[in-house]
Amino acid sequence: MRALHALVAAALAASPLPAPAVAPPAGAPQGAARTDSSRAARAQRLAGKPRAGKRRAATPKATRPPTGVDSEPPYVQPPMPAALPGSLLPGHRIVTYYGNPLSKRMGILGELPPEEMMARLERVAAEWQQADTATRVLPGLELVATVANDHPGPSGLFRTRMRDTLIERVIGWAERRKWLVILDIQVGHGSVKDEVERLLPFLAKPFVHLALDPEFDLPKGVVPGTKIGSTDAADISLALKLVGDFVTARNLPPKILLVHRFTGPMVTGAGRITLDPRVQLVIVMDGFGPPALKEGSYLRHIRRDPAQYAGFKLFYKNDKPLMTPKEVLGRLVPKPYVIIYQ
Repeated sequence: MRALHALVAAALAASPLPAPAVAPPAGAPQGAARTDSSRAARAQRLAGKPRAGKRRAATPKATRPPTGVDSEPPYVQPPMPAALPGSLLPGHRIVTYYGNPLSKRMGILGELPPEEMMARLERVAAEWQQADTATRVLPGLELVATVANDHPGPSGLFRTRMRDTLIERVIGWAERRKWLVILDIQVGHGSVKDEVERLLPFLAKPFVHLALDPEFDLPKGVVPGTKIGSTDAADISLALKLVGDFVTARNLPPKILLVHRFTGPMVTGAGRITLDPRVQLVIVMDGFGPPALKEGSYLRHIRRDPAQYAGFKLFYKNDKPLMTPKEVLGRLVPKPYVIIYQ
């Protein structure tokens, strides 16, 4: 615990973040209490700060290498399967709000009353449409449907599956507006296979898609939120195949699988991922911080290590300042096709 407290203190000293939560609000998913601790670790990793107990010589600001793309060779799109009929990418840009209605700390989706939240998303989507009139914008809601816990819970797997009624409620919000839904999985000590299979029935609706969050994919003996987890290429490939087989069995249009990432080790063996034309893979750069740090992380984990399509996450409270649609599209290469606000 002392090591974790030192980690949190170091990150808080470097960034104006809220103090770590002690307990979730009444009725909130149990995983909500650990989000500030893991966010602090995320901030430390993104900022390139040494872990507690390690020292690194300070680099004068004026001599730091640029984090932009000026010194990079031209970006080359990696080989990928041809887009099948009905594929959303690259013909659309998806702009989503992330979180869980049961927690105000997990993201914007749960911070505001539903109608207010969705009206705000409509305005934000319009801003993205104005920034790139050539690419149609589709709003969406990314619901954390499996929440990692800082305790074993009844399953002993350090994760809580949201009730079907909650998932169906959020799907209903999107369906009435002809939006997308992305069901996010925080595995905890469970397995990617089990958690994906549990959510497959919801993907019978053509507008419902899936996401994996390797940050909360931990081995037994490691409590989610105390360390940053990782997901191997084999599990990502398995998720692609499970969803792809479901698409074939139900005669559905191609799906999208998001994989959140803000450090290299969060996705192990990325070059071994087996792409599937029935499921479009999007690696989302998920770290928060000032624009220069976010651009540097995007450069390392997206541009230099591409998979298929790219995404970018923006944090209302922790990005100082918050990048605008024009800044994101003007400064990031490749341009992200999925934008997530938390």
